[in-house]
Amino acid sequence: MKYKVHHFELNMKEDQLKLEQFLNRLHGEVVSIVPNVKPIFRPMGATAKVDFLFIVEKIMN
Repeated sequence: MKYKVHHFELNMKEDQLKLEQFLNRLHGEVVSIVPNVKPIFRPMGATAKVDFLFIVEKIMN
């Protein structure tokens, strides 16, 4: 089996349609979507932000 890992830059508030179109264009099977979660510290407390996604695609022969 062959796999391909895609790096997908993401702005959670604006890129839902862009992500949907990207996933629909893939030819193989999506095995996993791994978010890169970055901690953010603000005066009111800590939170987190997703910067990008790794999308693992299984390539069909």
